[in-house]
Amino acid sequence: MQHALTMADKALSENEVPVGAIIVNSKNEIIGQGWNQPISNKDPTSHAEIMALRQAARAVDNYRILDATLYVTFEPCVMCAGAIVHARIKRLVYGATDPKRGAAGSVFNILNSEHLNHRVEVSSGILADKCGEQLKNFFQARRD
Repeated sequence: MQHALTMADKALSENEVPVGAIIVNSKNEIIGQGWNQPISNKDPTSHAEIMALRQAARAVDNYRILDATLYVTFEPCVMCAGAIVHARIKRLVYGATDPKRGAAGSVFNILNSEHLNHRVEVSSGILADKCGEQLKNFFQARRD
């Protein structure tokens, strides 16, 4: 999660919402990483998770990223949760919850929907205070 926070710092340095993500394989090697870039890329799908999934898919040369864990500083949205399911990510670990749009259990539970053919193990609250503080400070600075 600490490395995902480093990715969130990259987003912050680009004046993007500070969310970072990494994907590690079963050998605990980083195969994908990303940070929020929708503003700079002019692309609404450039969330940290999507950027990490794209890189990991290229690394494994497959759209299915099996036996991998995705670490992200903020609970995934519906779009990202859907992509996580399609990629067949085994486990998601996230920091701060998103009480307005979270799709890993807070508002929606896409990752464990009985209607889908893949379920994702979810662990939440990892470094939640640090992840949440980073987001809180970003939005407070924008309001000021």
